[in-house]
Amino acid sequence: MPLLDFVYYPVSAVLWLWHTVFAALLGADSGPAWVLAIVFLVLTLRALLLRSFFAQARFQRGLVKLQPEFAEIKRKYPDDAAKQAAELQRVRQEHGVSMLGGCLPMVGQALVFIGLFHVLRSFQRADTGNYVFSAAQVDSFLGAKFLGAPLAATLSGAGDALFTVAVVAVPLMLVAAVATHFTARFAVARQLESGVEPTPQTRIMNTLTLWVFPAGALLAGAIFPVAILLYFLTQNACTFAQQHLIHRRMNPSTGAMTGGNAESPGPVR
Repeated sequence: MPLLDFVYYPVSAVLWLWHTVFAALLGADSGPAWVLAIVFLVLTLRALLLRSFFAQARFQRGLVKLQPEFAEIKRKYPDDAAKQAAELQRVRQEHGVSMLGGCLPMVGQALVFIGLFHVLRSFQRADTGNYVFSAAQVDSFLGAKFLGAPLAATLSGAGDALFTVAVVAVPLMLVAAVATHFTARFAVARQLESGVEPTPQTRIMNTLTLWVFPAGALLAGAIFPVAILLYFLTQNACTFAQQHLIHRRMNPSTGAMTGGNAESPGPVR
């Protein structure tokens, strides 16, 4: 049993569920039914992780508030890494800042991406099923198209259909890269608003998210199927919208939810 079957089966099941819904409305062999199934798979994930995204936002705000205390601990124990780590952990616990809460959304998104990528790449033979999908559904996916380009096609392997695939894939790649860049710019702007001087590690991560990750989206777009590029586009759109939602609902100065007790936002888990 493959190690990540616990990811592949649930992801394929959610994709199967949404495709079944849209296939009933648009037809089993409809390309739009598969496109909508991928879009709603992303929306399902975001809905399930919404609480964790708020926890992640509180975690990040909590770290900003604790930077002076962290700096003081490092100044006090410059040559004692073990003591530093213990004191940093103590401060995080006292203020309810959970590392797990900060990492869970990223882990969840990564697992779903890995699962979807594997499931879509496993749509290979029309006479063979794929996880919860029947052979007929595999055949349906292999024949599905988005704006004339097969969902299973890649730009690097398009062959004679290169122009048809490029007309769809290249704009998706560009939009995904631009959306990744502007999503990162929004996050960096929120950091600057906090008034806390970014650490060298933060500056490196900001450079990666602003420029390296968008460039990676362009390069990866050449080898990823059109279906994965649609996933990227939907994911980036949701991330951008979600950042605005969370920013509006949270008090920028305290990390507390608007309308809540600004002095006691509660522990982040």
